Amino acid sequence: GEIEMEIAQLEGEDREAFLRDYNIERPAAERIIAMSYELLGYISFLTVGPDEVRAWTIPAGALAPQAAGTIHSDFERGFIRAEVVHYDELIRCGSFANAKKHGICRLEGKSYVVKDGDVINFLFSV
Repeated sequence: GEIEMEIAQLEGEDREAFLRDYNIERPAAERIIAMSYELLGYISFLTVGPDEVRAWTIPAGALAPQAAGTIHSDFERGFIRAEVVHYDELIRCGSFANAKKHGICRLEGKSYVVKDGDVINFLFSV
């Protein structure tokens, strides 16, 4: 309990060093959340804007229009397509714009099954 409390209070490189020193791969809270999502059948996708990154929870197996609908019903109703890049690929590219420029960003349609960790920009018209 005390170690987990200390981990929760640390940030950045201090946190990473502490985890390495204690040979902890992931703190208990992160493991519990991940296990809960798995047991409940949920995944997360992300949206990014100029000043905000947000995670959205959806049922595993949800299609792109359903995921769009978690943001706003107009997004689902007017869904055209989704620009998708996985979080790990986005980090490697440095930005959504770079992912597009390097051809890593994919265009997906209404039948796309959203994957855990997808970063999505929804294109819609209402």
